[in-house]
Amino acid sequence: MSDCKYTLTDIGINLTDSAFDPDREQVISDALNAGVHRLLITGTTAAESEEAVRMCQQFGENIFCTAGIHPHYSKEFSPAARQTLADLFQAPEVLAVGEAGLDFNRNFSTPEQQVYAFEQQLELASEVNLPLFLHERDAHDKQVEMLRHFRDYTAGGVAHCFTGSREELYNYLDLDLYIGITGWICDERRGVELLALLKDIPSERLLIETDAPYLLPRDIKPKPKSRRNLPRYLPHILEKIAQARNIDPTELAQQVEENGERLFRFNQIGQ
Repeated sequence: MSDCKYTLTDIGINLTDSAFDPDREQVISDALNAGVHRLLITGTTAAESEEAVRMCQQFGENIFCTAGIHPHYSKEFSPAARQTLADLFQAPEVLAVGEAGLDFNRNFSTPEQQVYAFEQQLELASEVNLPLFLHERDAHDKQVEMLRHFRDYTAGGVAHCFTGSREELYNYLDLDLYIGITGWICDERRGVELLALLKDIPSERLLIETDAPYLLPRDIKPKPKSRRNLPRYLPHILEKIAQARNIDPTELAQQVEENGERLFRFNQIGQ
């Protein structure tokens, strides 16, 4: 993979994760050298969202973030946490509400706690007119039900790290959501179904992300010594998608950049 073949945005990187503590600045530098000129840091708790904003301010131009409470941490949602998020949404670096949604797979928070926290964040999104950065696992029907209820009041959003079925894909598309694709498609064990679905995603609804440090693409050669995923691997994901869709990767890069700008309005900051 040669450097700077494309100009890309990683719309999902967990840069506050401790896996990046030793070399966070180098990770950003390596991403820039690979043509990943813009990062959207994922907020997963009130405290992590505050940290994400600090990182945006520390590392400067073209580093943005979301602010929200991941369903795993829904039990932490409180009036104080809601106020923290409301305050963070006033920061110009915060471009989306989330990572928010439902995860009935592990239930680190009860389904009731998750539904409450998600509803609160949907209300916040409608108040501040920011798009949603969505997580969902084993809770599709309930999540879609809640999204439909708020559809006319929110500024759209992205189904982050989508790994679902064709039916689930079309449910999200019917809600005018964007679809975030990760290195999951590079996994020959579990990504085959999603790889086949890539042609079903309208070009104007596709976004790409690493979800680093998670989901290292398994087919990178030579295989990285570390299992830690990095934003500099985003061009590899782009090329895998382009191959599956039978289009030129440079054309795809331009399209996903346009899509990211349309949803998150990166270039409108400060205007």
